[in-house]
Amino acid sequence: MDQYKELEDQLKTRLKTLVERAEVIEDDLRHPLDDDWEEQAQDLADDEALIGVDEVLRQEIGQVRAALFRIEKGTYGTCATCGEDIGIERLKARPIATRCIKHAA
Repeated sequence: MDQYKELEDQLKTRLKTLVERAEVIEDDLRHPLDDDWEEQAQDLADDEALIGVDEVLRQEIGQVRAALFRIEKGTYGTCATCGEDIGIERLKARPIATRCIKHAA
């Protein structure tokens, strides 16, 4: 799987970045509420937005980990639907892709 070494490195870098961002969000969500009611309301609204961002980050973390697992197992770059190769250009554009362009929709 040396042909995917560059993509593997990109995925590992992306995973590190995503995990760091998720940790920052989790730290922000653990903050105690302010005594002021108006501040509490704003904090809760901010927390709702952060929770949404955290969920998206967690989904992408899972997708990146799954792609790295496929590289490790030797199945990366194979369409989950038809078993054909996923084009390298598609993988460069979307390294977490599990389907070829024909079956992506």
